Amino acid sequence: MEVEPGQEKSGRSKGLTVLMDILETLLLSVVLFFLINAVSARIKIDGSSMEPSLHNGEFVIVSKLNYRFGEPERGDVVVFDYPKNVTQEYIKRVVGLPGETVTIENGTVYIDGQPLQEPYVSEPPAYQGTWEVSRGSLFVLGDNRNNSSDSHDWGEVPKENLIGEALLVYWPPPSWGLVNGAEPVLASK
Repeated sequence: MEVEPGQEKSGRSKGLTVLMDILETLLLSVVLFFLINAVSARIKIDGSSMEPSLHNGEFVIVSKLNYRFGEPERGDVVVFDYPKNVTQEYIKRVVGLPGETVTIENGTVYIDGQPLQEPYVSEPPAYQGTWEVSRGSLFVLGDNRNNSSDSHDWGEVPKENLIGEALLVYWPPPSWGLVNGAEPVLASK
């Protein structure tokens, strides 16, 4: 059986077209992967330090862009490189901002002498102390105050250690939802 010259070329063209389609798809996938990772991260909650807000085993989407265009605010749940070992990532809530004095006394957190109302805390802290938050740093605490390794233990978090703001729990499905449901409020004097 003889193959006509046009038919042979057509078979090669189809093969080349399929190969180009596969390469384009792979290239697009790689580009999308890097774009998604440039603007977001995904982390798994490891431990109970953020209960009742976040639970062990939940997966969270983190925005890496929020603090490129804005500043962290009190109440934000942030992911950062642990200052004592930058190979570890921690997730905590911002309580104290640069230049503020954080005091914990009789189970209440005070910012510059004003009590902080925190509806997300599992129970009041059983420890006490006063900390001055340096310029360019944050004071962070876990929502499970008495079972959290945080700024009351090891100090402030330099802003350059921030990875981003935790936005959304995406796994498991029953836990789907926004991370920052309740905001802390400074009581007026």
